[in-house]
Amino acid sequence: MINALRGMKDITFEESKRFIYIIETASKIAQNYGYGYIETPILEETKLFKRSVGESSDIVGKEMYQFIDKGENDVCMRPEGTAGVVRAFVQAKLDRVQNQKHRFYYYGAMFRYEKPQKGRLREFHQFGCESFGESSVYEDFTIISMIGEIFKALGIKYKLKINSLGCVECMPTYKESLINFLTPIKEELCNDCQRRIDTNPIRVLDCKNPHCQELITDSPKLTFNLCSSCDSDFEKLKSLLNSANVNYEIDTNLVRGLDYYNKTAFEFVSDEIGSQSAIAGGGRYDRLVEFLDGKSTPAVGFALGIERIWELVKMPISTREGYYFGAMNQEGVEILLALAQKTRLTQKVSVEYAPKKLQAHLKNADKANAQYLLFLGEDELKEGKVWIKNLETKEETIRLMEDF
Repeated sequence: MINALRGMKDITFEESKRFIYIIETASKIAQNYGYGYIETPILEETKLFKRSVGESSDIVGKEMYQFIDKGENDVCMRPEGTAGVVRAFVQAKLDRVQNQKHRFYYYGAMFRYEKPQKGRLREFHQFGCESFGESSVYEDFTIISMIGEIFKALGIKYKLKINSLGCVECMPTYKESLINFLTPIKEELCNDCQRRIDTNPIRVLDCKNPHCQELITDSPKLTFNLCSSCDSDFEKLKSLLNSANVNYEIDTNLVRGLDYYNKTAFEFVSDEIGSQSAIAGGGRYDRLVEFLDGKSTPAVGFALGIERIWELVKMPISTREGYYFGAMNQEGVEILLALAQKTRLTQKVSVEYAPKKLQAHLKNADKANAQYLLFLGEDELKEGKVWIKNLETKEETIRLMEDF
């Protein structure tokens, strides 16, 4: 027997209903916020992610599904969604359209070669949104509000963490002070953090090693080293969240796992899938379009992990839907097939092809969770009528076939 690869799984049966529900719920809310759907290829040039996600990230360093294809191209399966959307944005020359906002949402499979564990697979799925052309911190607040609304609709409890990563004005000074702090303790840090000091020192703050976290307790804080513009935006974001009664925590070690973020960074975490586990995250990335050869464009976005929230979602109480068509003989089945084609223009219809008695059809319609059973017996066939039962109210009616 051939099984799915380790860290990859099928989405079937009841799980598929949950998957569709998450996607449809998030998509509808994103559309209400003015976002349109975009789909980018699963396979991209490797350099896209090296230039965007960053050489210092674990994704590029350890986790990418990367290979040389038959055309000698260095390609990889996308490990995250933002870079591909930015590439599409630049390729479509949307960065050259001045004073115009572009907002996209997407969902799909991502791939990272890491140790499979609960809620973290090698093939996983994300839903995300990316907003281009808006530099106002109001957009950061709106993105955070949208995620909160999605989780509220899905019945998910969460905690919000925020931080500011500064900009090109204040980050160099902060990095210098951080390096000065880290250098004397370099040998005590894990191997990854020792490497990060030379490539991107703020990534040390994101290390999950408890010993490293203990060593950096007294490290310089990003929020105490912001320029006036970044400080003003961060204060405004906090003010907007306070006014909207959104509870949040300032986490000065929150830097996200990707190198392209600046200014606002945020994570939504849940205690229900482990200790403070992230279920969504994002932030502002005003220089990424420029990194990928586009014109300087402010941008902000987020992604949520569908497998991460899988077990947290409160599914709606199942309600009956659509019609079940059944007949007592083969002639009736063929008539119902034609009737089903008309009915499917507006309703969900399932047809039982095998002739059965009424009691058997009632049982099958109940299993199918249909709202109505439409039955064609011998008497109904002679009279050109159909017998209909509402399986919720138990009401029974007879209608002419031509009126249905």
